Amino acid sequence: MTDQSLIDAAAFAGRLADAAGEIARRYFRQPLDVETKPDESPVTRADREAEAAMRRLIEDHCPDDGIYGEEHGAVRTHAERVWVLDPIDGTTSFISGVPVFGTLVALLVDGAPAVGIIDQPISRERWVGVRGAPTRLNGAAVTTRACPALAGASLFATTPGMFEGADATAFERLSNQVAMVRHGIDCYAAGLIASGFVDLMVEASLKPYDYCALVPVIEGAGGVMTDWGGAPLGLDSDGRIAAAGDARCHAAALKALAAG
Repeated sequence: MTDQSLIDAAAFAGRLADAAGEIARRYFRQPLDVETKPDESPVTRADREAEAAMRRLIEDHCPDDGIYGEEHGAVRTHAERVWVLDPIDGTTSFISGVPVFGTLVALLVDGAPAVGIIDQPISRERWVGVRGAPTRLNGAAVTTRACPALAGASLFATTPGMFEGADATAFERLSNQVAMVRHGIDCYAAGLIASGFVDLMVEASLKPYDYCALVPVIEGAGGVMTDWGGAPLGLDSDGRIAAAGDARCHAAALKALAAG
């Protein structure tokens, strides 16, 4: 794809986030029935309606593109371009009335994340990452902050419960080397890394719709995001991710996670 085609794709991704955000705002802090999916995660009609709205736009305007969504499954995932959608990343926050959830929209080109949006529809903060371009928050370029060593790093993860067995041991080992550990803000932590307020985000047990959109946002702000082994992220990654605003912090985190 050309640079202009990625810019056009980012504009379309913004339309997808707009459609999802309108639905999320309609249901936020309103009575909602909450169901439990087979993976024990919660879901509401807001999640399903928001993803359905995005998928309709894709089918209408990009019918040859693939779609990989949290709520309504995957189609055409071997296409050159695949949209990866999480209508409400952080449903537990959403149903609790806490405005740190987000809509995640990613475009993968030949299997690699090329466009990513993190949209917080209540605070109306939108981070947009495009491969080869600076990440922007509501139109203004943002950058990560320097953090050369783990000893000065703030580390975020959605919940300590996502780490099991050897992963739990590895996360504890990393946690013991950083300055601060916090939990519970889902994809919002990635936006804060891009804006220079958080240093490190480490997660496990994720699905592609949880992390693909974060990659262009983090990288376009000057950060690094890979799996725990340092490999690029895509649809076939194992769900363990490490994102950092400073490459030195990222390398040290991977070393800590691998030690043992």
